[in-house]
Amino acid sequence: MKIKVFSFFLMAAGLIIFAYGGWKIFDMNRQTDMSLSEAKETVAAGSSGSSSKAFSEGKPPESFKTATGEVVGILKIPRLKAELPIVEGTSPDDLEKGVGHYKESYYPKQNGQIVLSGHRDTVFRRTGELEIGDLLKIELPYGSFEYQITNTKIVDKDDTSIITLQYEKEELLLTTCYPFSYVGNAPQRYIIYAKPLES
Repeated sequence: MKIKVFSFFLMAAGLIIFAYGGWKIFDMNRQTDMSLSEAKETVAAGSSGSSSKAFSEGKPPESFKTATGEVVGILKIPRLKAELPIVEGTSPDDLEKGVGHYKESYYPKQNGQIVLSGHRDTVFRRTGELEIGDLLKIELPYGSFEYQITNTKIVDKDDTSIITLQYEKEELLLTTCYPFSYVGNAPQRYIIYAKPLES
């Protein structure tokens, strides 16, 4: 009798965990879709409040700044036929809305390291399919910018040498947890490096 009761509780706990995981994925996808709609409006209008006010006044890309949690643009990945909203910040709340822009990093045409992060089980779940030479595109209120993948790397999750925040040349980094199929907190990070293509 005790074994049957224990088995029932185990099955019930498993179903609850499975249902919660399914709900979290559904909710993240819903928030990402809402953020993408907002991002498309932002890019199309060339205006999103504080993020693009400087550009409506004719200021250069160097002055582009955004507020945490603000949807600022779109990351397009042609090989994956993916359009992903870019959100300022990399907190759990920010990453539920889309691809997070690391706050201390730069934006296109600011001559520095651009760092975008995303969850491996939602927005970046297929990044392992990308190859050297593939293109990435960032669309912002002040323009569209193309990048070509030059390298990939797998590092320990505690490796802080990847995000240098260098201000010497423009480069794009995509980061996500690794392995892609890992359950729980992944022990590594998958890094994609890309260089800007001149328009």
